[in-house]
Amino acid sequence: MFQSTRGRVLAPVLLGVVVVALWEAAVRLGAVNPFFLPQPLAILQRVVHDVTGPNLSYAWPTLTAATIGSLVALVVALPLGVLIAHSSTARVTLEPSIAASQALPAVAVAPLLVVWLGYGLPPVIVLCALMVFFPILVATTHALTHIDPDLVGAARLDGASHWSMLTAIKLPLALPAILTGVRNGFTISITGAIVGEIVTGGRGLGLLLSARAASADTVGIFSTLVLLCLVAVVVYATIGAAARRLAQH
Repeated sequence: MFQSTRGRVLAPVLLGVVVVALWEAAVRLGAVNPFFLPQPLAILQRVVHDVTGPNLSYAWPTLTAATIGSLVALVVALPLGVLIAHSSTARVTLEPSIAASQALPAVAVAPLLVVWLGYGLPPVIVLCALMVFFPILVATTHALTHIDPDLVGAARLDGASHWSMLTAIKLPLALPAILTGVRNGFTISITGAIVGEIVTGGRGLGLLLSARAASADTVGIFSTLVLLCLVAVVVYATIGAAARRLAQH
């Protein structure tokens, strides 16, 4: 049932309906204080107000930073992943440093980026790029190093050069997996944009979230979180559909 396209859509929708119904019932029955956990209906009304009102403008700086940061990460991570996949020297030299860099929390790096780059969009973009870089790099390296060796051997017997083998065989075969890394990375980049905006005082949804938290507007906080989730789901589904289409060709 859930292997079909309809099933892939229906399963998460059914889960969401069940969770929201239980949530609504818990608040209405007084099991949960609505200040701490507002009713889904109140959150939905605020989401509609945010989407149709001026608050929607806060989404564009966040999306801009996440998109540019993801593209920067892709431009750097893709060739570096190719290098690591084809060079044992590069792998031994770079992998420990790259892995160690992932232990640094984004909230700790953001203040340094402000010192180096100042306030505004640049530090948020760099923070997004740093968070997206690793998933794309890992996906690229893993995909290129797990291509069928018989296929590679056959291409070599046919006289394929290293460059033609990479561009005509390896990268097309690895592209769906690379797009999976891009999909996961872009979703993470939205988190990076929010963290960056909260720390650096950006103008996007992070600023809106901070303002609502400061005023203890729990309904507004949930509304902002719902908007973030919707953006992430749309991006994730769009890139995932592209990856599946490429895998079929």
